[in-house]
Amino acid sequence: MQMALPQPCRIIPGFLQSTLPVANKRYACIGLYNPKSPENVGSVMRAAGCYGVASVFYTGKRYERARDFITDTKKIHQDIPLIGIEDLKSILPLGCIPVAVELVEGARALPEYTHPDRALYIFGPEDGSLDQDIRDWCEDVVYIPTEGCMNLAATVNVVLYDRMAKGINTRSGPQFGREKIDPSSDH
Repeated sequence: MQMALPQPCRIIPGFLQSTLPVANKRYACIGLYNPKSPENVGSVMRAAGCYGVASVFYTGKRYERARDFITDTKKIHQDIPLIGIEDLKSILPLGCIPVAVELVEGARALPEYTHPDRALYIFGPEDGSLDQDIRDWCEDVVYIPTEGCMNLAATVNVVLYDRMAKGINTRSGPQFGREKIDPSSDH
């Protein structure tokens, strides 16, 4: 008997993940590591709505103390779960690849990156970096080549736009929805 999950990123802690099927569906989740600013979290939620993100998770207490969705003008938090958790490693959806987004040595440049079909993109705080243990846990570490650090919400927007713009350029290729267009045919 196969089970269908209503939302790809809702995994119940302790549930036997090996019994869950992995649907042939692309999706992205966002993990925010100890975010500081409610304005940035609101902007991240807006980006999540624009780019079809399944869920947003966050750690830390700083955001909880100041939560008010000031810049979530579309009220995306009513449609996309925004879930506070203790540890981002505890919520990795089945079949999802953790990807750290961090400006560090050894990271891969985003323009050359091929996105996983199912990704949990993890972003560090506005005033710091991801801990080394989080970066070590992630399968990939990517960075956006810039002259300096970007704002958290801007970074999320760029990564999600890159994922969308590359379209079928993910690890599984075109079989997940878009067909290859034959340039010799008349369209």
